[in-house]
Formats: sequence, C-alpha cells, structure tokens
Amino acid sequence: MKFFAINGSPRKACNTAKLLDESLKGIKSILTKAEVKRIDLYDIPFNGCKSCFACKKINGHHYGKCVYNDEFKPILNEIVKADGIILGSPVYFSDVTGNMRCFLERFQFPFFAYSDVEEVEHKRMPIACIYTMNCSEELSGQIGYNKTFDNYEYGLEMVFTKPEHLYVYETYQFDDYSKYVCDAFDEKERRYIRDTQFPKDLESAFKLGQKIANRSIND
Repeated sequence: MKFFAINGSPRKACNTAKLLDESLKGIKSILTKAEVKRIDLYDIPFNGCKSCFACKKINGHHYGKCVYNDEFKPILNEIVKADGIILGSPVYFSDVTGNMRCFLERFQFPFFAYSDVEEVEHKRMPIACIYTMNCSEELSGQIGYNKTFDNYEYGLEMVFTKPEHLYVYETYQFDDYSKYVCDAFDEKERRYIRDTQFPKDLESAFKLGQKIANRSIND
C-alpha cells in the first residue's frame, strides 16, 4: 500500500511539514509495510489547471487524465493511485497556499464529470486535510476560515471521499521574532503555545494518520 502527504508549505521543516510527517508515522503504526512519501509542492515547478478540457473530450485518449506534460505529471500519476492522501497547508491571506490550490485543481478536475449520468472511473482513496494558521480558533471562526475549508473538502468529497481534518491554531511563525516586524503577536505567548499545545497537535496528526490507514483498510 502507498500513502502520500502533500506539503503545501514552502517551508520543509516547519509546522505543516512536521504535522504531515507525524501523520505518516501514524499510518506506519497501523500499516508497517506501507510505503509513505511526502511531496513538497514548492520543490516542483508546476501550474494549476490549464482549462484545455482534454480530460473531458468524448472518446478522447486522455479522458479522465490530466494531459498537461510537465514535471508534476508523473508525480500526479502516482498520487491518484494512492491508498490514502493527507494534504497540509498553512493559511495565507485567509486561504490555502497558491501551490496547494494549483495542486487541488490538477488532482480533482480530471475526475470531475460534467454529467448527471456518467462518472469517471478512478480510485476513491481516503483523504485528510491539515490546516495551520497563526490566528486563534476564535478569530478563525469570526473570519470564516471554516467555510473556506468546507468548500475545499466538499469538492474533495464529491470526487474522492469525505475528508478528515485537523485545524492547528496560533503557530510559532519565526525562529527569532526579534528579527521581524511582528508586534501584533506576543512572542512569549506563542512560545508557550508551541511548547504546550503543538505537541498535542502533533499527537492529533499521528492519530489522523491512523484514521486514514484504518479507512484504507475498511472503506
């Protein structure tokens, strides 16, 4: 069995990446022989959907497949055959990152049928989403982040399965807060949250991975 964690953060050793790595450990705790792999989207030069509609052409050679031939295509061809996927993104400007948005377009659109009767045959693997943000849970609710996330997950559910999710709030953003203009945040408070709450978030990510492993067996 094969599972992927998709890192939508440009940082490969910070909050989102750590949570994704922990989720993969959770998968391995259930399925010890499973192959797990993290894909860092910012390492790959790629774009979102080109709207060429080759994936929807009647009797087309590429029906149900992304035709765009770039460095991402062979990776995408692997991902769509996975037994489970965990997506992770920080929240930038009240949304997932641009690279994660591009990934979602390429990941979902070939399998989304413009039809009430016809479906595109594909693997409906279990999916989870991890969102990291430096705002509080209360402020996230006021801004309406959950509605944005629900929209993404609704699209994933239509094409694949209903996603699990994990929200991680008030993340520690800088290695050294004194080097940056960031007086909107209390560094001591953020450090305290990092030291007390983030370990719990990592544990939640581990359990999230276990859920995906179990769903891949039982769904």
